[in-house]
Amino acid sequence: MTEEELESRLSTRWAGRPLVYFEETDSTNNQAKRLAEAGAVHGTLVAAEQQSAGKGRRGRSWSSPPGTGIFMSLVLKPELKPECASMLTLVAALSVARAVEKVTGLKPMIKWPNDLVVNRKKVTGILTEMSAKPGKIHYIVIGIGINVNMEEFPAEIKQTATSLRLEAGHMISREELMAAFLKYFEEDFGKFEKTSDLSLLLDDYNRRLINRGNAVRILDPAGEYSGKALGINEKGGLMVERENHDIEVITSGEVSVRGVYGYV
Repeated sequence: MTEEELESRLSTRWAGRPLVYFEETDSTNNQAKRLAEAGAVHGTLVAAEQQSAGKGRRGRSWSSPPGTGIFMSLVLKPELKPECASMLTLVAALSVARAVEKVTGLKPMIKWPNDLVVNRKKVTGILTEMSAKPGKIHYIVIGIGINVNMEEFPAEIKQTATSLRLEAGHMISREELMAAFLKYFEEDFGKFEKTSDLSLLLDDYNRRLINRGNAVRILDPAGEYSGKALGINEKGGLMVERENHDIEVITSGEVSVRGVYGYV
């Protein structure tokens, strides 16, 4: 992957402009936060060929071998209230799903709130971080890791992880996929910005939601329970019908959703 090749494919107005590229870095999210603190503009993209300390949700590591995956982080400086920031994780998940479908022909599904799965295995993780004060966002960094051309995975994740290459049966252009994501994210972010919620993206997201209509197990620190996932609402909460038919709205954070019989 080269910086020149990626830049030549960009068709966006602001997403991915400018592009900051590293052969190797600790984590693209860390680099993006450093740049945001130093005044990087809205839309700045940090991409790396390899990460030495890639991060997932809840402090997990993200496998980042060189030459195979997409590791990128987008700096956003929107005029939004801080409580809207978590919804951008879902916007990004939808944009990645659209890009993967366009470039590979695969039909990725979303495991709420932000994992992309193909054949019930994870191909994408998204980590959103924010700097804010009461009532004002300084910046948001959306970090995205996509398993593109990996052919094998560490033992601890190979039962739940896959790559686009393994599923499609051929190599995938990382530059083409990144450019497609930036195009779709610019579109989807524009819709989100109009309403400060997911109302204009709701149908598209729910259509791709692998949990929808299925039994799920809610892993809440306050107590686990089972129910049926109904889809998300305009604020990005997952609506779950409990066994007593009460509707709970699950928000992301420390709550995990699992299929009753496995990861999805």
